[in-house]
Amino acid sequence: MKIETKKYYRTAEVCQAAGISKPTFFRWLREGTFLDAKRRDMRGWRLFTREELDSIVVQANRINEGE
Repeated sequence: MKIETKKYYRTAEVCQAAGISKPTFFRWLREGTFLDAKRRDMRGWRLFTREELDSIVVQANRINEGE
């Protein structure tokens, strides 16, 4: 999704890129594993920048490597 020429990613896309399920994503979000999205659409759905997506992928990889 593009807003003002900037691309944003939905939760499902972030989960797919990070290789995690949505329940895991929301659990980690509640636990403070990473910060919530700074932007939301009209429905209140989270929109992530590429930088936020990359940060979540890095964090997910660190957690998965530790298991």
